[in-house]
Amino acid sequence: MKKDIHPNYDILTVELTDGSTFETRSTYEGDVLKLDIDVKTHPAWTGGTQRIREDGRVAKFNKRFSNFGLK
Repeated sequence: MKKDIHPNYDILTVELTDGSTFETRSTYEGDVLKLDIDVKTHPAWTGGTQRIREDGRVAKFNKRFSNFGLK
């Protein structure tokens, strides 16, 4: 491998919205990463894709054109 082309892989402290912290390793250039999203309620972490599917573009299209008998 070539030398001096890879970013540093250091220990990083992640601070959650409730104030709790944990340490991980990352190429992020900083000592502390403060999250703006609550990982306990955000759909990206909780798997809440059902609500997104219900309000998505396909659902809106099907609702709008349901009277034409298309399937």
